Amino acid sequence: MTNLSLSSLPEHANGVTLCLEELLPYQQQAVKWLPPAKSLWAPLLGQHRSRQLGRGMDFAEVRKYQAGDDIRSIDWRVTARTGKPHTKLFCEEREKPVILYVDFSPSMQFGSTLLFKSVQAAHMASLISWLAVAQQDRIGAVIDLGNQLIELKPTARRNGALRILSELVSRQTQAQQTTTASNFSMQEGLLTLDRLCPKGSEIILLSDFIRYDDTMQPLLSRLSRHNQVRIVQIADPLEQGITAFRGRERVRNNQHTLWLNFSANNTRDGIKKSFESQKLKLKLLSQRMAMDYRLLSCGRPLLPQLSGL
Repeated sequence: MTNLSLSSLPEHANGVTLCLEELLPYQQQAVKWLPPAKSLWAPLLGQHRSRQLGRGMDFAEVRKYQAGDDIRSIDWRVTARTGKPHTKLFCEEREKPVILYVDFSPSMQFGSTLLFKSVQAAHMASLISWLAVAQQDRIGAVIDLGNQLIELKPTARRNGALRILSELVSRQTQAQQTTTASNFSMQEGLLTLDRLCPKGSEIILLSDFIRYDDTMQPLLSRLSRHNQVRIVQIADPLEQGITAFRGRERVRNNQHTLWLNFSANNTRDGIKKSFESQKLKLKLLSQRMAMDYRLLSCGRPLLPQLSGL
């Protein structure tokens, strides 16, 4: 991995390991995607609740009774104490819990130019987490190490985001110290999401989807039936056949390790065709199930991609 564009990364970031100091700055960046701001990535981040005064679940305040107020909302204790009618106001709850699936399996521990795919996934997860905090939504996550799943139930406020960021940092270290291949498929993570997510959640899948196969379609269909599912495919330039490297190099996918000759055009073309085939499969799947699809490169910093630069 080269040092290309490292100056564009958050301070303290090296593209391989993770630390809290590189993820915390996304808290300031999240405000750019707060309503009514519009951007290419606004659909990815979804629509969150709005606060309206009325009848709902969260108590907001007590004020003097006004003509037209629902008499069922009269606060009789305050009315008796003050001698004047007062009404309870509530915050109408429209929250949509946001659940992240973050793939830290062995195939995500790779980057040929700027960032490991797992690091880019963590950066995106951090941005979405802070946006959820700003929107007063609960944020949860499933972190998939390929041989272990970490469940973080949806939690509100800053503590929810900090808990996720802390786990991302520690689990990235754990993943890089693991030498064994994945023991289970992506389906295990999707099953965990199905169990963890309340109906009506917004689920964002951050993965290279190398472990995905067509047998998981029914499960994805079930998830999308009751939730809003977003697919974010994270890819390295090398996986797309984009590389200036020439020579032989050992590469590994989810099942095999082999040597490839990158000096040969047919090798680079074959890699590109394989990636385009997987990309098309995910896009068609997303269209069929009314899910949003986005592609993120780990060869460029996150924020310029989101800004369309």
